[in-house]
Amino acid sequence: MILYNVTVAIDKRVEQDWVVWMKETHIPEVLETNQFVDHKFFKVLNTEDPESSSYSVQYFAESMKHVELYLAAFAPELQQKHHLKFPNQFAAFRTLLEKV
Repeated sequence: MILYNVTVAIDKRVEQDWVVWMKETHIPEVLETNQFVDHKFFKVLNTEDPESSSYSVQYFAESMKHVELYLAAFAPELQQKHHLKFPNQFAAFRTLLEKV
């Protein structure tokens, strides 16, 4: 099992709109690629930035091949939609983890 984790720091001024958009639009679009079998969406509680809130979106794939296909075929367009919807209002970093 591979975990593709996306951690996002979102500007608090758009946080609520972003959470709704993530739940109703972005996460369903990622899952529609059929490269992930499950997901989790968490708010990070131990952040101290007064201007942003952080979230972790976790996507679970059966194999690295599924993640590689997602990154090559689907991620660029979906990430571009995110940038267009919330320009200059977030920072994101991605991590790949393997279950041991």
